[in-house]
Amino acid sequence: MDKELVRQLIHASGVFVLILGLFLRIDILILLCVIMVVSVEIMFVLDKYMHIPVFSNIMSTCKRSEDERGFLYFFIGIIATLVIFSFNLTIAYSAILLLLIGDSLSTIIGKRFGNHKLPFNQSKSFEGSLAFFGAGLICCLIFLQPIPAVIGALAGTLTEAYSPIDDNIPIPLISAMIMTIVIYLP
Repeated sequence: MDKELVRQLIHASGVFVLILGLFLRIDILILLCVIMVVSVEIMFVLDKYMHIPVFSNIMSTCKRSEDERGFLYFFIGIIATLVIFSFNLTIAYSAILLLLIGDSLSTIIGKRFGNHKLPFNQSKSFEGSLAFFGAGLICCLIFLQPIPAVIGALAGTLTEAYSPIDDNIPIPLISAMIMTIVIYLP
């Protein structure tokens, strides 16, 4: 299986955090995310000095050489979104789904079918951005009314398109902020 595809499937599997959120209090969910980040960060450090059976194999399969800390930023983005937007979990979950599903699909589609590069970011493609928007809109519609869902998906798409490399923190935070403004402003 393609290295980037495995990486993006792992990225999208973060949806289990949201599934846990349906059954746990938000403070417990945030605590579990923090414990996971600390545990994996410890394993990253240990992996440099010794082989950790399952972890080392997964890392060698899907790690990008230029993006060693992507996992850390991924969970920081999720945790920060849960903390800041805990007053409205439909916004927080929608924004996190944009990161989990939209960002993963944009990478997969963009790398496979991305023939039309964006004029302002040659490392991103129109096809990848369209995949992000389509998947993001569907994800946002699970929790939100159509207008905030469209605007949130568009905000996430533009954030991903303009981000130079690591977009795991800005995608959920910016899209959640925009959705909050749309929902709460008269």
